[in-house]
Amino acid sequence: MWGTTGLAYNQQAIAERMANAPVNSWDMIFKPEVASKFADCGIAILESPSDMMATAKNYLGIDPNSDSADDLKKAEALWNGVRQYVRYFHASQYINDLANGDICIAVGYSGDLLQSRDRAVEANNGVEISYVIPAEGAVVWFDLMAIPADAPNPEAAHAFINFVMDAQISADITNYVFYANANAASTSLIDPEVTADPGIYPQRR
Repeated sequence: MWGTTGLAYNQQAIAERMANAPVNSWDMIFKPEVASKFADCGIAILESPSDMMATAKNYLGIDPNSDSADDLKKAEALWNGVRQYVRYFHASQYINDLANGDICIAVGYSGDLLQSRDRAVEANNGVEISYVIPAEGAVVWFDLMAIPADAPNPEAAHAFINFVMDAQISADITNYVFYANANAASTSLIDPEVTADPGIYPQRR
């Protein structure tokens, strides 16, 4: 599977606090004058230094892969400038919190945030969530499978990888978790609403 690290927001909560909010931009997070508007309803950030520092560097016009100490300090300063408006950093808590209306903005993995959107719909709780890949760009990541050199049963590992790479299985996984997959043969088997969603398959925008 693969996906992006973007942001999702509670449509009503954001509109109530800032009618012209820049919802398609990382300004929602990195501009203090914008982020401060949403501190009361809750901003949650993915607890992943590699994703978040790369996102900050990209926003600043710095190579996201730079490991320069000066570049890291610039990214750190950007985060420190809005830290007071962030409710928490966590790897998964934002999924339910966003769906329940306990927070109004979350930065996280695309599939997680799209699951939040659907959980809110299923709960019929009046929470409407949108997921966006900000105009400045976002981290793209890939799930990988590897077999350790000393694995006790490499044949079973290969069999499992072959199973997951079956076109129908890959499609079923994508339809369930809302993460795109790299198996071209599965595309025709994926729900058209999923392949048409730019939050899942951004190249289709």
